[in-house]
Amino acid sequence: MVKTSGYPAKVSPKLAENMKYLTEKLGAGESIDVLTKNLDLGGKKGFLLYIDGLTNGEVVALILQKLTQMTRTELCPDPVQKLVTQKIAYMELEVITELSAIIDEVLSGQMALFLEGETEAIVIDTRSYPARSPEEPDTERLTRGSRDGFVETMIFNLALVRRRVRDPGLRVEGIRLGRRSKTDVAMVYIKDIASPQLVANVRKRLKGIDVDGVPMAEKSVEEFITLNRWNIFPLVRYTERPDVAAQHLFEGHVLIMVDSSPAVMILPATLFHHLQHAEEYRQNIFSGIYVRWIRFFAVLISVFLAPLYLLVSLQPELLPEALKFIGPQKVGNIPLFLQFILIHFGIDLIRIAGIHTPDPLATALSLIAALLIGQIAIDVGIFTPEVLLYGGLVAVGMFATSSWELSQANRLVHLFMLLITGMFKLPGFVAGVVLVVLRLITNNSFGVPYLWPLIPFNLSGFFSVLLRQPLSLDKRRPAALHPSDEDRMPQE
Repeated sequence: MVKTSGYPAKVSPKLAENMKYLTEKLGAGESIDVLTKNLDLGGKKGFLLYIDGLTNGEVVALILQKLTQMTRTELCPDPVQKLVTQKIAYMELEVITELSAIIDEVLSGQMALFLEGETEAIVIDTRSYPARSPEEPDTERLTRGSRDGFVETMIFNLALVRRRVRDPGLRVEGIRLGRRSKTDVAMVYIKDIASPQLVANVRKRLKGIDVDGVPMAEKSVEEFITLNRWNIFPLVRYTERPDVAAQHLFEGHVLIMVDSSPAVMILPATLFHHLQHAEEYRQNIFSGIYVRWIRFFAVLISVFLAPLYLLVSLQPELLPEALKFIGPQKVGNIPLFLQFILIHFGIDLIRIAGIHTPDPLATALSLIAALLIGQIAIDVGIFTPEVLLYGGLVAVGMFATSSWELSQANRLVHLFMLLITGMFKLPGFVAGVVLVVLRLITNNSFGVPYLWPLIPFNLSGFFSVLLRQPLSLDKRRPAALHPSDEDRMPQE
């Protein structure tokens, strides 16, 4: 368990002083969920302190039943050690002398037992957090594969990973972040695979976080540990699937789990990590390759299709004779450039409205947006049919992107490309592409180049990005991670 400091007090041998101090700090009597219970253990006074709703009532009842039946001869001498080693039949407990650490543990859901005349308290892990059952995450669905997913309770998520990684080298380091929130964070890695430099770097950045709280869980942590804070491209990857998290552990990545969040952070992450999906590995090899290439094509469409169409519509002379049919026959009442901007905002507006719309009404919202608004906008001359067509293809490409974070970044790149192309035409389009590529080249995620294995070029890595290889041929871990153990399989 992680102990933190913040209060100078030690456990006093006077029970009344401990009760007064803890009552003032935790607000017992003011807060209805902070509970205390006076005890008489074999003629020795004591009291329990715990948070209602975070403890397992059945476990607490069994412990109390055992304690209240003790006699003085069973308790003395050295009552604390006797309770810990003989009388409390429970695995997860420890002896703590600092009241600061006891307060932190109680606020995390554990139960503290104090005895008159003792300068130590027994902290018993009786936590039982409210939690939902593991179920398949909505954003990472598969046609075949496991249907369990991470939940909001970190200890459950660790169990889901342990079930798939039965390696004695698996390490789970606990860190508590936030001076007030005391949020539990776990750094997970396989000791003899992950690079020691990477692990040390991540540990240093996590321990360097000094803030009052991280209420937005994993996203708050990400903004602290990624040094390039104004970068629109995601520098870490998120997953809610235990199988995906386990696979990255075997490659040499580090996971960061934050209690109260079902999303697990994978780092480092390159651009091509965001373009892969577990579906590719749940199908046969050729189907996986086909799906991967379709996804690549969809991502390119989502960023460059509409700006390209706008460019050739504004400068038809750029098209060869065989493609002169591309472009609107009639522009309409609004300039083409503004039509694309309005479509971009309109798609985002519908998406945002869909998030806040109850599920039974979501289908009706889609029909209204697609049929009524779209058709009427064409009839009154606000949009041309081609603009709606290409805007719809861009939206499909965004939703086909396997990483939600990357799709949102691509939305911003798409808007930037529309603006610069509409204002400067061909020079603007070329300059936009160059700026985006330069931004990608200069990015790095925890020391790994963002475009690896393309830049710097790595033949085997680039081949594995383009083609979903058979697992029997994928014998080496990614070189960019500098794993301690480079080989997946014994070398012949």
